[in-house]
Amino acid sequence: MSNKKRLVPGPLTIPIMPIPRVRTRLAALLVAPLALAAGLTACGSEGETSAEGGAPASCKAADLPLKQDGKLTIGTDSPAYEPWFSDNDPSNGKGFESAVAYAVAEQLGFAKDDVVWIKQAFNTSYTPGAKKFDFDINQISVTPEREGVVDFSQGYYTASQAVVTMEKDAAKAASLDDLKGLKLGAQTATTSLTAIREDVKPSTDPMVFDTSDQAKQALLNGQVDALVFDLPTAFYITGAEIEGSTITGQFESSEKPEEFGLLTEKDSGLAPCLDEALAALDDDGTLAALEKEWLSDVVSVPVLK
Repeated sequence: MSNKKRLVPGPLTIPIMPIPRVRTRLAALLVAPLALAAGLTACGSEGETSAEGGAPASCKAADLPLKQDGKLTIGTDSPAYEPWFSDNDPSNGKGFESAVAYAVAEQLGFAKDDVVWIKQAFNTSYTPGAKKFDFDINQISVTPEREGVVDFSQGYYTASQAVVTMEKDAAKAASLDDLKGLKLGAQTATTSLTAIREDVKPSTDPMVFDTSDQAKQALLNGQVDALVFDLPTAFYITGAEIEGSTITGQFESSEKPEEFGLLTEKDSGLAPCLDEALAALDDDGTLAALEKEWLSDVVSVPVLK
């Protein structure tokens, strides 16, 4: 994960690749280049030892395998990007993921003052080894590869596919039928590419790019009419990378959708309790309400039909 400058039109050699029939990773949401708010505590040297393996006696706060006694330590990246967080301050409870984290904490029996936030870079959160956090929340996609070295909770958010165009071309991509006649593009080996092929079924083959940067440059250069990304990535691209771009809509893929999960240290024993907390929040409608408040209502991305 890195801070990126806005892209500008320029020369690009586009490799047109055979369209693979694969279901693989999705691009994870990048972060905007903002300064870290005071509410996010930098990682220190404490809490690096592995939690004891095995499930806890119960999912009550006192029985959980925690990094700090009586405290729930949550990791996320810096900057903390909207609409997942607000004002670059994970501790304020605003933004979808901040609100979900505090809802989970409450389910586990923690008061807001007992939640400690630490900085954890996205691309090191799912590497092997001991963690400084009890769980990390940072738009981390659950993949088989990552599940080999860390544990995940059940999903708390399912990402749709999103269509990104330049604002001047937005009217051309107002429905799935509109997309069929456009020159579309996506990064190779992504669910977004599969969604174009199997759900949109355009009249011309999509352009396939080695990297998302190549795809974005092609949009700027007018070589494609629209690109398809997972919705969180589209948020970042239109909000921070490509000036004058917009999300024209979102749609569900027939592929197994991308899910974000709470990440914990491998065999920490905490994941089943996170599952229990998220299941309760799903059953009582809390997750749906938070998604509507922070994602649907704030971003207002229409569903393409």
